[in-house]
Formats: sequence, C-alpha cells, structure tokens
Amino acid sequence: MSPERSTASGPGRVLVLVYAVLAVAATARSAVQISRDLAAAPLAYLLSGFAALVYHAATLALARGTGRWRVLAWCAVGIEAAGVLAVGALSVARPELFAEATVWSRFGAGYGYVPLVLPFLGLGWLARTRPTAPGVPQ
Repeated sequence: MSPERSTASGPGRVLVLVYAVLAVAATARSAVQISRDLAAAPLAYLLSGFAALVYHAATLALARGTGRWRVLAWCAVGIEAAGVLAVGALSVARPELFAEATVWSRFGAGYGYVPLVLPFLGLGWLARTRPTAPGVPQ
C-alpha cells in the first residue's frame, strides 16, 4: 500500500494558513458579537461562533493531514461548503433573518468572498491528496 500523502504538504501549507487566518478572524468576530449583544441577533452571532468552530476543525484536520484527520477534514470542509452556500443564499433571499453579518452572510462578502472559494479549494485539495490504492499510478 502506498504511503498517505499529507494535506499539509506543498500548496496545502498555504491552504492551512488561510484556514488558520479565517479561524482567528471568525473567532474574534463571534467573541465580540456574542459578548456584546447576543440578544440583538442570536441567530447571526451563534452562527458566527459555529463557523469559527468549523474553521478551527478544518485548520487542525488539514494541518494533521493523514489518517482519521482526513475524515475530519472532509467533514469540516464539507460543512463549511454547505454552510456558506445555504447561509449565503438565505442571507440574500431573506436579509431580515441576518440583522448582523456573519462570516458566511452574502457568501462571505465581508471577507472578500474567501469563505465561498475556500471550501472548494479545500475539497479539491483533499481529493488531490487522497491515498491511492495499491498498483494505481499517482
């Protein structure tokens, strides 16, 4: 069996760095929102906190990059992709539900649309670095 390729090697290092930056940004935003005025927009603020947790999980899993960490990476990045698409669409269609912006509102517009692009880069990188079966060329 061929050795597993780590998601944190080569260009994956840049991907992990971007995830780490977004994890810190989302954590800071949600901490301020939740601590200041949770009652004003609980859905948006708690969603920001959830997004921060997803970014931390993705960062750690992609940085570890092999074995069971890959499973966590697939889950975290998949949840991120679904979240940014669902919240993005909902925040455009029903903006009154999001009195305050979240990381995923308007498809991540407040973060230069990085939250929209990043999960698809992550999923692509996970697919590219997946372990190969014995006898299958890489």
